[in-house]
Amino acid sequence: MKIVDYIHQAKKPLFSFEILPPLKGQSLNELLDGISPLMEFKPPFVDVTYHREEFIYKKHPNGLLEKVSTKKRPGTVGICAAIISRFQVDACPHLLCGGFTKEETENALIDLSFIGVQNVLALRGDAPKSENKFTPEENGHSYTKDLVKQIIGMNHGRYLNEETESGFHTDFCVGVAGYPEKHFEAPSMKFDLKYLKEKIDAGAEYIVTQMFFDNRKFFEFVRKVREMGIEVPIIPGLKPITTLSQITMLPRTFFLDLPDDLMDELEKCKNNADVKAVGIEWAIHQSKELLDNGVPCLHYYTMSKADATYKIAKEIF
Repeated sequence: MKIVDYIHQAKKPLFSFEILPPLKGQSLNELLDGISPLMEFKPPFVDVTYHREEFIYKKHPNGLLEKVSTKKRPGTVGICAAIISRFQVDACPHLLCGGFTKEETENALIDLSFIGVQNVLALRGDAPKSENKFTPEENGHSYTKDLVKQIIGMNHGRYLNEETESGFHTDFCVGVAGYPEKHFEAPSMKFDLKYLKEKIDAGAEYIVTQMFFDNRKFFEFVRKVREMGIEVPIIPGLKPITTLSQITMLPRTFFLDLPDDLMDELEKCKNNADVKAVGIEWAIHQSKELLDNGVPCLHYYTMSKADATYKIAKEIF
């Protein structure tokens, strides 16, 4: 079932969450067992992240270094199939521009359609860690709006190879990302919202936001989005801070601010247990305020660790 249909048919706000594929060599069962407690709150869908290649340097006996491509978190399509089979819950995989050609995207979409996936989140993706700026693959997409257009095209039976016998139409509901504090590459919020509208105009049906810790920024974001004539559902994305290192890592990695009130409490923490308690309490407060303001769904970034999200959901749902 499509995410927008879940939202339109729901009689109360929905609960959903995002997971990471396990690192290569780790067991899938460990991941599935870990998120199993969250099924108590009846999520209609689970997001599964997709990861592009990374580059490592392999040293040869002669001293020369070879740049080698590797994928540390493969298996998104298989994880989606496992989630559908084990939990009878819809899986929503991420699709990226970065690291993938149009043909690779087309083949991935065919595989996903064959296993019963009806929802995808279309993202541009980031540059590899070894590079300073995003560069599309040869014969790949530069912008999310073009990825959205390809997905919608397949919904209408359009494929890259004009000799392909058409007839099989995919049926994907496409979501895109929104940034309450602006994407770090956008020159201004105005331009960031312009790019967001282009993604919606291309056929995206809902928005899920980057994590944020100040609800006022989300409410202001929603106001500006609606003023642009965008009427699709907007799902807020939340993450509880759980470790001391995240206090500096999250703002640096995701280009967001931590509210002064939150920082005042975090500064009192002496260890990770203290931080997790503060982070959970803050996320509960955020969640309740967002629900009071009519959001259709609360979406949690779990990093594949369910315990903090479970405690939040227990208070909210």
